[in-house]
Amino acid sequence: MKTRGALAVGLAMSLALGLAGCGDDAPGDDGSSGGTLTVWLMNGSAPDELVQQINAEFEQAHPGWTVDYQVQQWNGIQDKLTTALASNDPPDVIELGNTQAPKFAAAGALADLDAAKASLGGDHWLDGLAATGVWDGKTYATPFYGANRIVIYRTDLFADAGITDVPQSLAELVDAGERLQEASDDPEFQALYLPGQSWYTLLSFVWAQGGDVAINSGGSWQGALDTPQAQAGFEDYATLFHALSKAPPDADEATPQQSTVFAQGKVGMFIGLPWEIGTATAEDGGNPELADSIGTFPIPGPQGPAPVFLGGSNLAVAAGSPNAAQATDWLALMLSEKYQTELAGNGVVPAITTLGEDVYGDNEAAKVMAAAAASGGKVTPPDPAWAAVEAGTNPIKDAMTAVLRGTPVAEATRQASDAITERMAGAAG
Repeated sequence: MKTRGALAVGLAMSLALGLAGCGDDAPGDDGSSGGTLTVWLMNGSAPDELVQQINAEFEQAHPGWTVDYQVQQWNGIQDKLTTALASNDPPDVIELGNTQAPKFAAAGALADLDAAKASLGGDHWLDGLAATGVWDGKTYATPFYGANRIVIYRTDLFADAGITDVPQSLAELVDAGERLQEASDDPEFQALYLPGQSWYTLLSFVWAQGGDVAINSGGSWQGALDTPQAQAGFEDYATLFHALSKAPPDADEATPQQSTVFAQGKVGMFIGLPWEIGTATAEDGGNPELADSIGTFPIPGPQGPAPVFLGGSNLAVAAGSPNAAQATDWLALMLSEKYQTELAGNGVVPAITTLGEDVYGDNEAAKVMAAAAASGGKVTPPDPAWAAVEAGTNPIKDAMTAVLRGTPVAEATRQASDAITERMAGAAG
């Protein structure tokens, strides 16, 4: 087992002490006498009705067993998981953000699921999410669901501007935005609300140009934003920002919430997650009058749809769980076509790729999102050290603001790359 940083060392030691206290006669070791399976999922990840169906099916197939289902909050979950997984009584099944999974796998906190991968449908997992559950060549977490950004736009404003086809490339996106601006007589109107620090959107442009944020060379990670390809992605982002957006250059998509800005009616397009449509059109705090005037299309790259950052969650079994076999059976239910179909109907990208578009019904935004994920879903480096890059002040965000305020791209990206290299090396210890 490889350990990295303070989390890895501390958690590994705590796990060793905790597991030493678990005797061979721990309840549920062989499943013969039944027991309680504890499942932690995050708030909003799965409808309660779906989880209750899975729990009922599990309990019917496992006489004497009950499921203790607990909903957790994202705020503070990393610290809570660290404590729980190092205890003598950890939850059996847990949900983790896909950028958190590598860290806990490297710390020895997650059970090895390699032998169960085939029975869990591993041959058909979504590649981008599946990669985040692999550590040192073995699978420690499965995909759960994914989500990625798309362009959300006003169909009525497109029609008013005479735009009949959605943009397929960056050049067409700029052209459409300029036509929207020409058709509006509102000085506050902006064709595209694009905050200066929407760095997950930046990744699409970097990847579309063949660049990346970091590259593993000889077992160590090196920042790669200063390559010509990544710099071209920065240039594309800056072109869009300066041509079409009036958003602040030093804020991200959450400050303020871009869906709220869109709801005010002075924006033609924004790049966001499908459920932001619901927020923008909600009766409480949104603008329900926009509900019938919204369309979606993939984020355009230089020559067609750009790759997308595939966010989402993983599922795992605690290394200290005495109920690993039962926990794996519960995972098999959640990852089955039956329940993944129901989950997809909730507007997310399912963990498996065999369901087809019919699972989304008439949710066009979800269809666009899923198609982008299947053809070009990518993730940040699936390594525990990546968490250090996002901790505190994100150097990628700093570089974006610097470029938009006039710093040469070469200078800003070199500084960001150096910071990524330094932080990942420091986290690796």
